[in-house]
Amino acid sequence: MTTHRLAELTTEEAARAVTASPLVLMPAGAFEQHGPGLPLATDSIRAERVADLVATALAGRAVVGPPLPVGVSPHHLGFAGTVTLTTTTFAAVVREYTTSLHRHGWRKILVVNGHGGNNATLSTVAQDLLVSHPDLGFAWTPLTSLASDVVAGMEVSEVHGHSGEAETAQLRHLAPELVHEDRLVPGTTRRAELDPLGTLSRHTGITLPVPYDRLSRNGVLGDPRRSDADDGKSLVDAIVGRIVDFAEEWLAS
Repeated sequence: MTTHRLAELTTEEAARAVTASPLVLMPAGAFEQHGPGLPLATDSIRAERVADLVATALAGRAVVGPPLPVGVSPHHLGFAGTVTLTTTTFAAVVREYTTSLHRHGWRKILVVNGHGGNNATLSTVAQDLLVSHPDLGFAWTPLTSLASDVVAGMEVSEVHGHSGEAETAQLRHLAPELVHEDRLVPGTTRRAELDPLGTLSRHTGITLPVPYDRLSRNGVLGDPRRSDADDGKSLVDAIVGRIVDFAEEWLAS
């Protein structure tokens, strides 16, 4: 096998990869606004490139499966260009990708998820697969929150997150050619800028979804100008290292 991307293998190579590369990494992202300076595919780009880095580190023991480039993004529909799936459709696509791979012999699937809006649906799919495919291991991992300690060490705004310091830093490292540096501007950076419902939506431990055009006029939470590619490298290195550590332990189990 000369590549770790399943899409680039022949069917005969794929059949051999089931044994040689028993873990499938499935990148999941979104097609949604990321403010004035980042592309719509930001989450998918991060997920796919992290998956490639993880597969490389695993040295042939994992393949990168079909990506999920459109996710659950109704909260971003107030901004042009956003495309979303319903939770039902996204769950069906994840499940059908997974069961196709299972049919061919793979028993370990790890979704590398770059979009927080997909989290709840991925958890639901994982629970359903415990019943429908008890011999299948299905896991998923976020990206930025996996390196929350690194984010805590950065200079971030009181309100930060979508298209803010950490996410922009990652794209500056992974795909700097897609970052419009001259268009990066702050969005909502302080809790005082949020209305009462927006403030409640930022509550730790309780989930209250609200449309992003209610949280930020330009779709940005934080100030993307306050981070750089070095911050992005630190974040990506931590994310990749922690996914690799998990995968190594899983493959050995």
